[in-house]
Amino acid sequence: MIMTFEDLDAWKKARELVNVIYEVTRRSSLSKDFGLCGQIQRAAVSTMSNVAEGFERQHSPEKLQAYNIARASCGEVRSLLYVIEDNYPQNASIARETRKIVGDAGSLISGLIASTRKRLIVKAGATVGLMGILGWVGLRLLGQPLSSIFHLLSPIS
Repeated sequence: MIMTFEDLDAWKKARELVNVIYEVTRRSSLSKDFGLCGQIQRAAVSTMSNVAEGFERQHSPEKLQAYNIARASCGEVRSLLYVIEDNYPQNASIARETRKIVGDAGSLISGLIASTRKRLIVKAGATVGLMGILGWVGLRLLGQPLSSIFHLLSPIS
């Protein structure tokens, strides 16, 4: 079975966050604060979208960039929930509860970041290891450093 971004726990949690944020921002008193509502909605959607985008990227550095943006968007949502808690007391309880969801989403995204970094390091280590092996082979078989035989492998000009 092929895995999709919809299978990721981080994306599922980010989707839950988006739905809760939209529910919170539709409440009567808060719904009139268009700037705050729009900003927190965009940040929540950014979280979900960047997890999906990161998953779909083929190269690890691009994956990391998207996952880091998703993680930063979690921070923005969390911060804006404090604005809601401080300025809309009737929504303080739901703001606190929603921060727990943001924390869970952030932790899952941090896991994606860590596993992607680990794979990137393994790939880099394999490349460095291969270069070391080639250097050793060059020294043993040819009796000279690999760098001195690169001219043999380069095209004739």
